[in-house]
Amino acid sequence: MGDYFIKALACDGNLRVITSVTTETVNEAQKRHQTWPTATAALGRTITATMMMAAQEKGDEKVTVTIQGGGPIGAIVADADTNGRVRGYVTNPQVHFELNAHGKLDVARAVGNNGF
Repeated sequence: MGDYFIKALACDGNLRVITSVTTETVNEAQKRHQTWPTATAALGRTITATMMMAAQEKGDEKVTVTIQGGGPIGAIVADADTNGRVRGYVTNPQVHFELNAHGKLDVARAVGNNGF
């Protein structure tokens, strides 16, 4: 099954819900940029969030997201348009840490928490 987006409105248009599966898109980004697991997770989350924001725009608008947290991964940049096209990259794709205390990839450590 491929990637997909589902958009829905409820409560007389006062509630908007967007959900997505972007596994194939993230896998393609991993192959193209040869990212290691933690960098793949950070890039994948950024790509997915950017696509979801762009899905709310109208016309031929684009959304660009840049994350500069001061971590070893460097900057994460993604841009997407209203037609679902997306691209992104990380400055340092070969960043990986052992699992954190919760048994998850330590994306926060890779991205950092300084800057903007």
